[in-house]
Amino acid sequence: MQTVVIVVVAVALTQIAILATSIYLHRALAHRSLAVHPVAEFVFRTILWLTTGQRRREWVAVHRKHHTFTDREGDPHSPKLLGLWRIQLFNAYYYAREAKKPETLDRFAPDLAEDRLDRLVFSHGWVGVSAGTAIAVAVLGFWPGVITAMLHAILYVGVAAPMINGLGHTVGHKNFENTAYNSRLLACLTGGESLHNNHHAHPRAPRFSVRAFEIDPSWPVIRALAAMRVVVILGTVVKIS
Repeated sequence: MQTVVIVVVAVALTQIAILATSIYLHRALAHRSLAVHPVAEFVFRTILWLTTGQRRREWVAVHRKHHTFTDREGDPHSPKLLGLWRIQLFNAYYYAREAKKPETLDRFAPDLAEDRLDRLVFSHGWVGVSAGTAIAVAVLGFWPGVITAMLHAILYVGVAAPMINGLGHTVGHKNFENTAYNSRLLACLTGGESLHNNHHAHPRAPRFSVRAFEIDPSWPVIRALAAMRVVVILGTVVKIS
């Protein structure tokens, strides 16, 4: 029973982190297809701090550079340039390498200079991850909490992100002519991010699904947040066909 709890909690944490990444970092910040109320923004930033430790400016800069140089020289994590298995196994390394370049941050995320909350809290990623692990330990016990945190890290950093960046530019189906691919199955597990071909065709679209048989799990969350008036949809929603 304890093993089941560990797996369920780790998967739940990973899905929460994926949704926060897709809705806040990706759609709201990187592409400005959403505007987020300051209270909701603080919640998103706290979730990401506790579950991933990522800095929002770094994530946005690397992603925008990926769109600027998709699958050609300059793309930070293209499987067509580096090979699928390098991305699947070492995606975190390629991300971190690019995120540490000041010129990348200055060119691709000049609108996201560190604010007071970044300087005081959110730029200290390891503190956030440690705090998240401490919460898991307090709730589940020492070893179950530690194992849950480790499994979540593997699922998010070692499985989900590489699948989006690697498989998303290697295999699947296409609705549009670009170098990315869609995977309907993986999209259900990655907050809609694996509808990658659709996203590269319409980067500012707040919904990634464009066909009736495609599912974007982030979209109903966005609609619910919009109904609560803590998110405003700015980008044009591509009509389902």
